[in-house]
Amino acid sequence: MKKFNSKSCEEIMTTVYKPIEFVIDGLIAQGLYILAGAPKVGKSWLALDMCLSIAKGEKILGLKTSQGTALYLCLEDSYARIQNRLYELTDEPTEMLYFSVMSDPIGGGLEEQIEGFMSEHRDLKIVFIDTLQMVRSDTDSSYGSDYKDLSVLKALADKLEIAIIVVHHTRKCKDIDPFNMISGSTGISGCVDGSMVLIETKRGSRNAKLYCVGRDIENAEINLQFDSDLKKWVVTDEPTAPKSKDNIFLAALYVYIKKKIDFSGTASELIEKLKSVSDETFYPNRVTRDLVRNGYTLRKYGIDFKYKRTRNCRLIILHYDRERDSSDSKNTSEVTVNRLIQKV
Repeated sequence: MKKFNSKSCEEIMTTVYKPIEFVIDGLIAQGLYILAGAPKVGKSWLALDMCLSIAKGEKILGLKTSQGTALYLCLEDSYARIQNRLYELTDEPTEMLYFSVMSDPIGGGLEEQIEGFMSEHRDLKIVFIDTLQMVRSDTDSSYGSDYKDLSVLKALADKLEIAIIVVHHTRKCKDIDPFNMISGSTGISGCVDGSMVLIETKRGSRNAKLYCVGRDIENAEINLQFDSDLKKWVVTDEPTAPKSKDNIFLAALYVYIKKKIDFSGTASELIEKLKSVSDETFYPNRVTRDLVRNGYTLRKYGIDFKYKRTRNCRLIILHYDRERDSSDSKNTSEVTVNRLIQKV
């Protein structure tokens, strides 16, 4: 009899998993996404700008990108049209952006083509498929068909640990919920990791709002304006990023352990120690969570941690190794929490 490959609650909560990598900070992580909008609204301009920005490691919509190779499947365009659009956006070519105007359909070779491309470009970060209908083998838009096709692409994105963005259309009918305007069944939005819907405030106004929702991103509404000279969408009201509570905890922990080298004690005892370097209030029931979730970051800063169960409590054991500290603060004698908050 086959058994579940199950894990206990404690094992999951104390295991340091590889953190989710954002290709575009706070907007697109590894996984499958939909970018939908009305025909000719400017989806392709936004997609091309995203690809260029990622390939060059430049900001897009005011957000940082993780630089790497980008692949854009422009399945409704020609190379001549792509050339014209590229010259509208930049006069500096990049070796990290690739295009194709033809591909096989989903389930008919597309997955193998993308895997083959990645075998030649190991730093592949993102693949844009413009449009979804061009890689579907039939016109059936039932829930089952939509979910089946999109689940193939989601499994591929998860396997390769990349972002795949599928460009799609919206319906003509208006809806109070912009995500209900995505053409097709709810199988599309139900399968993807995130959805972005670009809607003009008034047709032809070149003012629009990008609605964003997803499993790993905060719900957002970004006001945009299409700059006719730059040929790109620009943000008209950049939000102020809130101060991260995680960053404050990690900064305080680093400042403390860098001086003390070792710590062994309970979560409550650790919080008492952190009071010597920060006025921020931390909570014992959040310490384990913050250590586990930020395990990769701690290693970058030369900090190892583990847990040890005793009869009465669970001990947190920390050790700082200066030789493995790859941060800019490694050789700084006086390090403060406030200086580190934006770096951690």
